[in-house]
Amino acid sequence: MSITSDLIRGHTDTIVLSQLMSGDSYGYEINKVVAERTGGVFELKEATLYTAFRRLESAHLIESYWGDEQTGARRRYYRITPNGREAYKRLLNEWQIAKSILETLIHVKESRT
Repeated sequence: MSITSDLIRGHTDTIVLSQLMSGDSYGYEINKVVAERTGGVFELKEATLYTAFRRLESAHLIESYWGDEQTGARRRYYRITPNGREAYKRLLNEWQIAKSILETLIHVKESRT
């Protein structure tokens, strides 16, 4: 089973910020965690993820730096900024309100016949 990306697309920034709240990370690792936590039902497309990184970095919500891997390719890591932590809290609150509204609007009551 897969889920339509339209349901989640508007929450990509919140997802990325959420992952960075627990520590610095890089794109592949973030996408791997998203896939694992959703049981493989949802993965961020690489283009979507890196577009979000650029948008969040331009807004000063995250910052990036190059790792110093001794083996393999160097990775660009991302860390959340203090402004990013505040934005995450705001976005999480907005999500909780939206979720409540959607549950109210979509919930179907069984009709009595």
